[in-house]
Amino acid sequence: MTFVFRPAAAADVEDAYVWYEGQRRGLGEEFLAEVSATLARVLANPHQYPVIRRATRRALLHRFPYGLFYRVIEEQVLVVARMHARRDPRRWQARQ
Repeated sequence: MTFVFRPAAAADVEDAYVWYEGQRRGLGEEFLAEVSATLARVLANPHQYPVIRRATRRALLHRFPYGLFYRVIEEQVLVVARMHARRDPRRWQARQ
């Protein structure tokens, strides 16, 4: 199984990285490491996370208040958004 980020989802991750690096040097790298760890968990068992809407699932990051929204399409995990947990969850739905 492999993963692919939609361009908007990749931009979401980049924006969060820049923000965290601005808060404390190295924190952005820690954020990226948590995104990678979450993706590894998703790839190991993509159906373990709950379906939020239709076929889109959400995996929450452990250290940071974000979720990765993704769909499983054949042998690929398509990441459609990275959203802050306190944001309106309907915001990512426009990216379907």
